Amino acid sequence: MAPDASLKAWLALSLTRGLGGESACRLLKEFGSPEAVFAASGGSLKTIVKAEVAAEIGKGIPDDLLAPALAWLEDGNNRIVTLADSDYPQALLNIPDPPLLLYVKGRLDLLNHTALAIVGSRNATPQGIHNAEAFAKSLSDAGLCIISGMAHGIDAAAHRGALRCQGNHCGSSIGVVGTGLDKVYPAANRDLAHALASQGALISEFPLGTPPLAANFPRRNRLISGMSAGCLVVEASLQSGSLITARLALEQGRDVFAIPGSIHAPQSKGCHALLKQGAKLVETAQDILEELGGLIITTAAAPARAPDMQGLATTQDTNPALLRHLGFDPVDLDTLGKRSGLTIAELSAMLLTLELEGRISALPGGLYQRIH
Repeated sequence: MAPDASLKAWLALSLTRGLGGESACRLLKEFGSPEAVFAASGGSLKTIVKAEVAAEIGKGIPDDLLAPALAWLEDGNNRIVTLADSDYPQALLNIPDPPLLLYVKGRLDLLNHTALAIVGSRNATPQGIHNAEAFAKSLSDAGLCIISGMAHGIDAAAHRGALRCQGNHCGSSIGVVGTGLDKVYPAANRDLAHALASQGALISEFPLGTPPLAANFPRRNRLISGMSAGCLVVEASLQSGSLITARLALEQGRDVFAIPGSIHAPQSKGCHALLKQGAKLVETAQDILEELGGLIITTAAAPARAPDMQGLATTQDTNPALLRHLGFDPVDLDTLGKRSGLTIAELSAMLLTLELEGRISALPGGLYQRIH
């Protein structure tokens, strides 16, 4: 179906040089529609926006600038959803600067599904990856849509976990990206992007062709939190961008949850800072489900079981005493030898067995960490 004149006007308004989201919303409130904005006189426009922006609106947008988006819409899996559409995420109407439109690849029904954001470090630990996948899987089983930012580490793990959900009541997953939807960033997540486009959704407010500019990602983060009933931070350093998402969630009136970690782990410092500021400490997915309460419409025949993060192993413990000596903090061989009384040779053999079983992970610097 060919795009109508209204959609073209929305596209043109979104592509107007120098026009920000808040100014565009003021124009729409004043004139009622993008068509009416473009029909308005320069004098009336200048009462709302700067003269140079009013001049850009007066020029209109050449058809060749609209052509890439219109061609992109020829793929039946692609949509552009505007503020005037019923499919537009209603939760975004409550944030200060909702985007004029969203480029969507995948399932439109997820845009207004009850959702939880799961975010965290790009440089996640094996335990953090494990936690993110397990929480996302259980919460998707319970019917929540999992929203994240398609980045390396915790984001990607959360998407993978949510997509593992099987059955009719899965919440699935939405990836909110900081580029145009004709680009995949990071490139290593191309397979994940394809999975989200077919089983979940990818969305962006940025025009096609937009590269991964640093300034775009904080803007993306406000959509991740804005579309969600709450935000779970799995791992984060004190400089992590996921703390921006958590702050935005608080400003937007959303619940913020954090998983605690070792007091010695840099990737736990951000979570601990959030907990000091009033974020809710969670140990299982059930903690989140209970907190969100009536926001979740459960249609499954039986409630989903939340993962106990201490009991997710599917294989029988090998060397249980050594696992106790490992604990859950990264540890080197010398320290582990002092704790266990074993020789380096004995430890190396036992650690190799545990690593092959997927019970521990070898980290840079000669460190080992228990995964579960």
